[in-house]
Amino acid sequence: MMERSANMAFAAGALVFPGGRIDPQDHEAAAALAPSLPDAAARLAALRETIEETGIAPALPAANSSRLRRGLAAGEPLADLLAGQNLAPDLEALTPFARWCPNFREARRFDTLFYLAEAPDAADAAAADEAEAVRAFWSTAEATLAEIAARRAHAIFPTRRNLERLARFASIEEAREDARRHPVRLITPWVEERGGGRWVCIPEGIGYPVTAERYETARRR
Repeated sequence: MMERSANMAFAAGALVFPGGRIDPQDHEAAAALAPSLPDAAARLAALRETIEETGIAPALPAANSSRLRRGLAAGEPLADLLAGQNLAPDLEALTPFARWCPNFREARRFDTLFYLAEAPDAADAAAADEAEAVRAFWSTAEATLAEIAARRAHAIFPTRRNLERLARFASIEEAREDARRHPVRLITPWVEERGGGRWVCIPEGIGYPVTAERYETARRR
């Protein structure tokens, strides 16, 4: 998990998963490394952003993640850095888990794919990219939700729903099996009236144990 800087324009101070936008270079690398994988650019972006933001390199067990991170910070393309270490990312090691596209007018619009990935056995300790985050840390989903419930931390609606879903699993194998049972579909929350109150809702039957939250807490936490 990462804690975003308080001065960020979006989700300031919130706990988030590592991530970011898909860059043109990700599309170029996808065409070269995995032309038959439809979401290869997104998987490469997930890999690149995780390295940039935490120093962890999933899908690259033999990588020198510190060297990759320094190269990315210097503006070198990920594909060139991988070639320099004779590495080929195992993009199949990233399991599609969810896709969220909230459209509330007061929030920044984003269309985000979430992936499951296993950390390399020799992964470095997570270290935040100080340009965007004040800390990066390992935590269980259950422990992170407890911090949010105690108001010692906060997270936006999609992050909490994904943490609740992850908290049900004892291993990455269980999480991957759940992902296989629930193919990724676009999730766009909506607001509806229930019992005289407003609720933020997502569809039932897509793998999430909590599918509605009162509007007041959904927008505040």
